[in-house]
Amino acid sequence: MGTVRNALLASAVTLALAPALAQAKTDLIVGMNLEPPTLDPTTTAAAAVDEVTYANIFEGLTRINENGEILPGLAESWDVSDDGLTITFNLRQGIEFADGSPFNADDVVFSIGRIIGPDSVSGKPQLFSSIADVQKIDDNTVEITLSESDGLVLFNLGQGDGVIVNEATIDEIGTNPIGTGPYMVDERVEGDHITLVRNPNYRDPDAVHFDTVEFRFITDSAAMTAAMLAGDVDVFPNIGAPEALAAFENDDRFEVIVGTTEGETVMAANWRREPFNDPLVRQAIMHAIDRQGLVDAAMFGYGTPIGTHFAPHNPAYVDLTGLYPYDPDRARELLAEAGYPDGFSTTFVLPPPAAYARRGGEVIQAYLAEVGIDAELVPVEWAQWLEGPFRGYDYDLTIVSHTEPLDIGIYALGPDDYYFGYDNASFNAVIDELRGEADPSARAADYEEAQQIIAEDLASIFLFQLPQLGVRNANVQGVWANRPIQANDITGAYWQE
Repeated sequence: MGTVRNALLASAVTLALAPALAQAKTDLIVGMNLEPPTLDPTTTAAAAVDEVTYANIFEGLTRINENGEILPGLAESWDVSDDGLTITFNLRQGIEFADGSPFNADDVVFSIGRIIGPDSVSGKPQLFSSIADVQKIDDNTVEITLSESDGLVLFNLGQGDGVIVNEATIDEIGTNPIGTGPYMVDERVEGDHITLVRNPNYRDPDAVHFDTVEFRFITDSAAMTAAMLAGDVDVFPNIGAPEALAAFENDDRFEVIVGTTEGETVMAANWRREPFNDPLVRQAIMHAIDRQGLVDAAMFGYGTPIGTHFAPHNPAYVDLTGLYPYDPDRARELLAEAGYPDGFSTTFVLPPPAAYARRGGEVIQAYLAEVGIDAELVPVEWAQWLEGPFRGYDYDLTIVSHTEPLDIGIYALGPDDYYFGYDNASFNAVIDELRGEADPSARAADYEEAQQIIAEDLASIFLFQLPQLGVRNANVQGVWANRPIQANDITGAYWQE
């Protein structure tokens, strides 16, 4: 009897400890579609870099939350001059980088200095074009001077492109980034994963919920689903495979999260090349594509058709999808009017691996074929896409989702500095006015005018707004549902058993 009694007591103790043991889970595995080419978020436009590093490793003067609000970051507060041209940042004190070196105003001056001016290393220097100078007032105070009022500068400084970096370790930032965030890199296995561990010098260790966070790169949709179902991955903030959601919707172990993104999915038609420099041809292409049909076929119904480069959830959005509605007969008429009664042949470059690009490309190819446009699909890897269409402007048609927030200004970069090849002086004037406008109602009016211009011009072939489709273990809490910036901010995530 004693043996049985002892066994029962042991069993009771085990059961009593079970919830505590479950609560003690301190690792998290995050699935991602793409692998970052570098770990320096300040020098590249690749979203995958921010998805690993933003808030987790690096922090900015300001911080953006899940709702797109601007919060204090490394600056605990700031003051804006009456004319809007001077911003004085009051820095948090007692903060250290992951290597133990102190954070102060010198780091801010160095970091901002890298991304402004003619020698900027930034992958998106246009975000900081209004910053004329940055000066140290004292160790805990920095003053930024603007060349013109800029209603977005505080938001832009809170994105991954504007994070504060460590000058002493800048030569290794791409492989061994040292930031002030709660985590630091422990291991990187190219093609497979990046593992983060606790930053031992983080200012608030009790706020760090995980000992390790692994970002695992899985590009195949079937493999994504299998990894989640097997418990090998705890959360896919953006699973990128809408067809996979059905496997999780009726399984209590998981929660499907459908949120918003800033991702305008567009098909660029190279304005530098014939026949895409002809507005009639661009109009024909737009009339040839059923945008809702594209969303249904390529995205399983997830996504919102758009007629311009702006997020539908933004209060300033204008629905211009009716400007060039789906009308194959009108498309054929326009092609004939442009001198292509029998259509033409072209190439269509598709980056990997998301459904919107590869599967969406196939759907668009079929729509174009119906009006006489023979588009040869050319699937490429990301490195090829960046070097070919994006940097080398070498393409006829290509498709990509632009996930940067409020980035309509990219159409003002001109044919020499951006891959669209678009150039319109009237649009550029609106963007110039927008950059110097701080009043919200006036900014909204400028945004509306800018949307109208590029929609009428078909600066791109506007397709749909990309949704944020996430799947998580039902016990993982605090993961962003929406994606106001390029980020997988896991600083608020935790296990709840």
